[in-house]
Amino acid sequence: MAPRRRTGRTTGAAATLAVLLAAQPGLSGARAEGVAAPAAGEVVATAPVPGAAPAITTIPDAPAPAPSAPAAADTPPSGAASVPEAVPAQPATLPATAAPAPPPAEAPPAPTESAAPALPPPAPGDPVAEVVAARLADPNFSLIRRLGTKQREAIQAFYALGAFKSVWLTETGWTDAAKAVISRLQAAGEDGLDPLAYPIPLLDPPHAKAADRAEADLKLSAAAVLYARDARGGRLEPSRLSRFITPKLDLPAADVVLTRLTPAGSGAGALLQAYNPSQPGYLALKAKLASLRAQQPNRAVPMVRLPKGPALKTGMRDPRVPLIRARFGISGAQDATAYDEGVATAVASFQRERGLKASGVLDPATVAALAGPSAGKQEADILANMERWRWLPADLGRTHVFVNIPEYKVRVVRDGRVLDEARTIVGKPDSPTPIFSGEMTYAVVNPSWTVPPSILKSQFLPGLARDPNYAARLGYQVVKRGNGIAIRQPPGERNALGFIKFMFPNDHAVYLHDTPNRSLFSRSERALSHGCVRVDDPFRFAQAVLGPRWPTERLKALIGKGERTVMLPEKLPVHLAYFTLEADSTGGLRSLPDLYGVNARVKLALGLSTEALPPEAGHKPKGPAPKPPGAAPRPHRDLAQQQPAPRPAPRRPVATATEPGEPVVVQPPPDDYGETGAIRRGWW
Repeated sequence: MAPRRRTGRTTGAAATLAVLLAAQPGLSGARAEGVAAPAAGEVVATAPVPGAAPAITTIPDAPAPAPSAPAAADTPPSGAASVPEAVPAQPATLPATAAPAPPPAEAPPAPTESAAPALPPPAPGDPVAEVVAARLADPNFSLIRRLGTKQREAIQAFYALGAFKSVWLTETGWTDAAKAVISRLQAAGEDGLDPLAYPIPLLDPPHAKAADRAEADLKLSAAAVLYARDARGGRLEPSRLSRFITPKLDLPAADVVLTRLTPAGSGAGALLQAYNPSQPGYLALKAKLASLRAQQPNRAVPMVRLPKGPALKTGMRDPRVPLIRARFGISGAQDATAYDEGVATAVASFQRERGLKASGVLDPATVAALAGPSAGKQEADILANMERWRWLPADLGRTHVFVNIPEYKVRVVRDGRVLDEARTIVGKPDSPTPIFSGEMTYAVVNPSWTVPPSILKSQFLPGLARDPNYAARLGYQVVKRGNGIAIRQPPGERNALGFIKFMFPNDHAVYLHDTPNRSLFSRSERALSHGCVRVDDPFRFAQAVLGPRWPTERLKALIGKGERTVMLPEKLPVHLAYFTLEADSTGGLRSLPDLYGVNARVKLALGLSTEALPPEAGHKPKGPAPKPPGAAPRPHRDLAQQQPAPRPAPRRPVATATEPGEPVVVQPPPDDYGETGAIRRGWW
């Protein structure tokens, strides 16, 4: 069962206008969503698991099915009465389609794709609208560099709906909505964003020409859109930091942002600010950032970070000059890129204030002074942690599971209140726990474990070559599949997954589970797993996620009966997060280790640090580690020598999982994560 993926609107200007011009009430091809969930409480009988398993079990290949017409997605196959509905379904695959028959000789030619409809004309008699339409149609007109083609098209579609009229300006100046948005952009630093990334267009309303008003309107729209997307995590692409960081960012489309802000009047600033996270952890970091910056007297001085370029003197032209003009509030120039006397005078005055040679030349020392002091380490850490809050969904879920990897903790939260908290064991630096959000759908009691390919290759295959009973002596089963084998550990108290695992299907094939090695939870540093999250006291955790109908005693009564799948009453959001700073109850900050170097990578990507990066998590160093001089070789010890022979599992009282008058959902587990072919990495 694959997690539902969030889809975003990427309709371009042409498609949007085609719908409007055709006067359609809605988009065609509406997507059908939702499949009726299995009724909670269905009973499915399961066969008991044999007590003794052979050393080698041969699984015959399934016979090829007879050719038949593909069934509809919601139509159960033959014999569906014996298949439990509540078992998580595999992702549907489309049947192969036959090649189309050749058209008749006299067939008419296929119609060519119709051209996109022309944009509606600007409002007649409105010179500002004419310039707005012309600028948006000109691919060389620059709005903001980080806004891509799709967002530019969305801005164009938004303006086209209003005949390209100005949305932020009146005859006398900025609208109330524009003033509120400008105020929020100028205060972007409060939320850890860079105010310099959202330049405020300069405008002198009494003397502004139509072109000036049009460009100011467009650039304010672009700045507001960029702020909204950055507030939702658009500054970085997390997956480029590491292949283990795969959150699904919910970035708002440009036309959605503008449609929301422009009619909001003085409330537009609050609406724009609301794109930032609102979780208590984020707000605590925001308050700490404000407190830290209040101790720095020069924070109120506006700064500007200029791109690299040559030194500038009077009479030169450069694309960086508009940024300098905005920094010193210089307007009214015919050519905004001209480094004229007015700009040079302002630069010389700034140089004099900072103790530099007042030459009026924009040299490297002046560029560095204009950028201001770099953020201190604590401020940089706060900003990097605030950025990672943007990787999480805006709504974590009324009830959700929250794992903070560096803290070694998992919490079940409902309505902002912690229902359960437990210690965890997370992935080692060379097999890190991934960072993403998913949905928990079911739990498995008495799980079996299939050895991942990495361990199969490094340990079991050499061991079996020396001793055919190597796996059996360790309590494992050798399962033959076609021309290969898999190693399977049956359920039991020594199983690597313990007595229960909690599944939230994902591309990393990780999950939460029990462990037989309870002593490891007493350690202070617990980055010990192959990527999955091991949970201390998993049955108490299970009661919190499964609800009151599954108390600990009832779940433990299933131990020893073979694998049992228990469906959650509803999907439960799970967030595997990574925060190295946490605010405590007294308002102080608690630092946590940067286990995988993620915090260092975020700081570098945001330009907050120049420190050398640690090796990327999950990448092992090439070649063996050098041995110290004179070190004696260690004797070889295989896996069978490292582990004692398994003790027989104690006999436990067997209680029925079904209670009179209360049907339960207990089924055989699916093989989504149990078979070798389905495991992409060695997680457990």
